[in-house]
Amino acid sequence: MKPRGTLVAAAALLALWELVARLWGDPLLPPALVVLHRFAVELPRDLGLHAAASLGRVLGGITLAVLTAVPSGLLLGQHPRANRIFGPVLYLLYPVPKVVLVPVLLLLLGVGNLPKVTIIALILFFQMIVLVRDSAMGVRRELLLSVRSLGAGPLQLLRFVYLPACLPAVFSAIRQSIGTSIAVLYVAELFATRLGLGYYIYLAGSTLFDYPAMYAGVVAMSLMGLGLFWCVDWADRRYCAWARAGLGETAPPPQND
Repeated sequence: MKPRGTLVAAAALLALWELVARLWGDPLLPPALVVLHRFAVELPRDLGLHAAASLGRVLGGITLAVLTAVPSGLLLGQHPRANRIFGPVLYLLYPVPKVVLVPVLLLLLGVGNLPKVTIIALILFFQMIVLVRDSAMGVRRELLLSVRSLGAGPLQLLRFVYLPACLPAVFSAIRQSIGTSIAVLYVAELFATRLGLGYYIYLAGSTLFDYPAMYAGVVAMSLMGLGLFWCVDWADRRYCAWARAGLGETAPPPQND
């Protein structure tokens, strides 16, 4: 999706929001222009600090999930015996709602950023490992045999075959996980914290009844997710241009390092 199309869609949604708010006339839904003005005023102040704290937690959770789920998924995808042993465990734990573990993690890990980053990483881990494992299992056997015939060992297969083949799945998993991580972030920041967009939104809406500030926090959280989504899209186009070309999309021109 090109940024221009996203901006046009955002403008249309804001216009619809403004129209509905003006017609409804309820303080629970302030006009979009009022919210945007409040967003611009608060961003250099408290809202910016809360957004920075939330962004750090999301990036930490995504990074931890990638560092654990990608090697685990590649291992299960390459070794059928390991998949037979640990695959059933994945299917048993995958449907368990990890959000309910937030109080448990707070008791085990204490207050602070660690339990919040951990719960985000825990939820994303299961989404990523399944996609990476299935992608690794889908590598064509003739491709593996041809590379092995050239003398490639396990490490060479991992570096030159499995990892490039699974990279589009990794980016797809991260892209799908961004929305989930933002939703989980809101819940995680309701517990034992005074810094973060989840806390900011809850405080403004449920305690102070400052609805323009509450919606300004929602806008900040949405923009954070949109920015992360664009970053992943850029990395996907940059490092997986060959996959997009295979789908009939135009690959970007090569860049000189």
